[in-house]
Amino acid sequence: MTDRLRLVIFDVDGTLVDSQASILGAMAEAFAACDLPAPDRAAILGIVGLSLDHAMARLVPDQPAAMQARLVAGYKDAFHAQRLAATAAPLLYPGARAQLDRLAARDDLLLGVATGKSQRGLDALLEALGMEHTFVTRQVADHHPSKPHPSMLLTALAETGVDANDAVMIGDTTYDMDMARAARVTGIGVSWGYHAPTALTAARRVIDRFDDLPGAIDEIWEETA
Repeated sequence: MTDRLRLVIFDVDGTLVDSQASILGAMAEAFAACDLPAPDRAAILGIVGLSLDHAMARLVPDQPAAMQARLVAGYKDAFHAQRLAATAAPLLYPGARAQLDRLAARDDLLLGVATGKSQRGLDALLEALGMEHTFVTRQVADHHPSKPHPSMLLTALAETGVDANDAVMIGDTTYDMDMARAARVTGIGVSWGYHAPTALTAARRVIDRFDDLPGAIDEIWEETA
């Protein structure tokens, strides 16, 4: 333990929440509304974590900007409609809630989020999960350049007054780990998300279970103390 505050920042989709069914469904609806064939599953999951405008530009680089904007709007509408129609809370990965509660109870830690979701989407998700007060800093795509730009993490550090050496970023994609490296924050990858663990080369380490997270965090800070 330490007297100074430290910050644990989480990605959302693919790290905290298994949202691939919703993402794939919303993408299918958006592309169908524009009379375009939807990209395959691997391509769609490969862009999870990017801001939507960047994601669409990668998925359909040959389409004009106006069509990419239509696809972004269609995806947002479809995802929002799915959320309104849902009868159950989104699915947290196994062990996520218990370990978030454990970390939140520590006096030496603050928790945050850095996500490609919109503010509306993140707020709705946290409300559905009953986690409105879990994260003291919430960085979303509305207010920042897309990952892997370090803006989200730099803002989280500024908001909390925590030094980069006292922060870790937890995520499942190369965008998360590259963002962490750009902000000089230690990255911890998770193996259960949307990018292969072998691709997370910028991570200090990769964990296979949520239950391994508290120990991994403490070990990293012990190494850098």
